[in-house]
Amino acid sequence: MPRTTTASAVTALFVPGDRPERFRKATGSAADVVIIDLEDAVAPESKADALAAILEHLAAGPDPVRALVRVNAEGAVSLPAELAALRDLAARPGHGLLGLVVPKAENPELLREVAAAFAGVAGPPLALVALIESAAGVQNAPELARVPGVTRLAFGAIDYALDINAGAGDRVLDYARSAIVVASRAAGLDAPLDSPSVHISDAGAVTDSAALARQFGFGGKLCIHPAQLEPVAAAFRPTLAEIDWARSVMGATGGAAQVNGQMIDRPVTARAERILARRGAEAAQA
Repeated sequence: MPRTTTASAVTALFVPGDRPERFRKATGSAADVVIIDLEDAVAPESKADALAAILEHLAAGPDPVRALVRVNAEGAVSLPAELAALRDLAARPGHGLLGLVVPKAENPELLREVAAAFAGVAGPPLALVALIESAAGVQNAPELARVPGVTRLAFGAIDYALDINAGAGDRVLDYARSAIVVASRAAGLDAPLDSPSVHISDAGAVTDSAALARQFGFGGKLCIHPAQLEPVAAAFRPTLAEIDWARSVMGATGGAAQVNGQMIDRPVTARAERILARRGAEAAQA
């Protein structure tokens, strides 16, 4: 079983849909949730075989692979068949499908149609993650986030930067990151998942990328390799300094107070409470 829900996952690990020998390895990793990919990681001529492998491994049984599936984008020839096959899979009790990731999300109507198609299946509701990867997606993020059935937003920075013809570097992504975080918060969704780091063997670079995402208000990060999981998870944990700071302000009372020369009012105390609550939740999962 997954260790957490899609809505609260910090690490979401992609695995190519045409590499079924990796499915169970991925779900046995430290990832909070696994996304089996039918889109960018799979060549066009391999998509049908990849879908068949996914249906086989997620099929109802004593121990199915449990994962999200990233389908192809709106307009892809293979998308209708993918949605129909996954809908049939979800209709059978005991399957391992946790939900869908919709890439290049721009059209709220498509999300409504997908959510409606899967709404009547038996068992727990399936997650629906809208992966925003374009200027139109960022512009429509508030509406995408409010589609009934959408669980969470996610950000695909590489395709977004290509779409807007931006140069390299994180600063060109500031606006999109903020817009996606704000849209999620305004719609009452859990904090979104940030784009994967392009670094695999450089744990420091992965950590820095995840720490930046956390600063923007993201709740986790997509991952493209198991080596990224621990650096990402660590970057989203409260640091010892943050825990010490949170404990130091929890004694503040009244409308405003001072601790170590810093004004402590209710918003600051609420942030301290959130840090300690996160620390407590992680300790309970350990």
